[in-house]
Amino acid sequence: MTSDPTARRTWVWLCAASLVLAAAVVLGVMIGPAGTISSSNWNIIWHVRMPRVALAAVVGAMLSLAGASYQGVFRNPLVDPYLLGAAGGAGLGATIVISFGRTATSGWLVDPLPLAAFLGAIAAVTVTYLAGAAFGGMRSSTTLVLAGVAVASLTAAIQAFVLQRSSDGVVRAVYNWLLGSLVNATWNEVTLVLPYVVVSAAVLLAHRRHLDVLRVGDDEALTLGLNVRRVRIVIVAAATVGTAAVVSVSGLITFVGIVVPHAVRMVSGGSYRRVLPLSLAAGAAFLILADIPGRMLQNPAETPIGVVTAFCGAPFFIVLLRTRRSTV
Repeated sequence: MTSDPTARRTWVWLCAASLVLAAAVVLGVMIGPAGTISSSNWNIIWHVRMPRVALAAVVGAMLSLAGASYQGVFRNPLVDPYLLGAAGGAGLGATIVISFGRTATSGWLVDPLPLAAFLGAIAAVTVTYLAGAAFGGMRSSTTLVLAGVAVASLTAAIQAFVLQRSSDGVVRAVYNWLLGSLVNATWNEVTLVLPYVVVSAAVLLAHRRHLDVLRVGDDEALTLGLNVRRVRIVIVAAATVGTAAVVSVSGLITFVGIVVPHAVRMVSGGSYRRVLPLSLAAGAAFLILADIPGRMLQNPAETPIGVVTAFCGAPFFIVLLRTRRSTV
């Protein structure tokens, strides 16, 4: 009996992505401002570098997987995990907490900053979905996208109003958060977001075959027996919860959710049965590697990881637009 060549290619690419991820983890642990770590410095490895590498892997994997899922469910290769206002909502939540005096976690069950960012992202996407549904978003994904643009603009306006009334120190703190950072990563943050990411990733991976069906269009998918509305709600909800969770602890890290899925498609094809698991592994590796120059470029200061990903992602995006100008 001959094996399925498509399945064989999928396993080959998964093994290759796993090897790249393993190499990225090793590099992320061994390289830093303190130089190459020896076996006698285990505390630095375990308490400083490993949490940072682990958080980078979790954030990168979730943003990449969410981006690929959004691109599939909206049949648009240029959307990202922040499409429906998650970034604006998270930024507004963080801005409010920082502006009105974020304190240490004493007296709080959890740190108020990631909590506000998480709730802000969920609230913004909920408003987007309700607005889109009210004006036909269930029948046309375009309406939902336009509602996301409107909500993002509204959150940006409120954020600007709050910042205008804040001190320079608050504005600087908000700006640093918006650029994204893993500098304060701890095991607590990893364990805080990991359950959300695991559940979201499991749901999205379980729907990868449905995303392949959606590629033919909503009407055709309905004739094939797919409940398009239910599938879209489930995928958007899972991707949003995962995105909101990781953004709440990392800030806004751009381009991961659009660059990595496109790179995966370029080497493995367009089937979401391959794109989603490969995006998961490749996104983790990408963000771990992107975090390394951020630690080294301005030693002892750090370059925000969002700046590094933008430097990597923007040229790729320009090349992508040029090579696909006839189809975008």
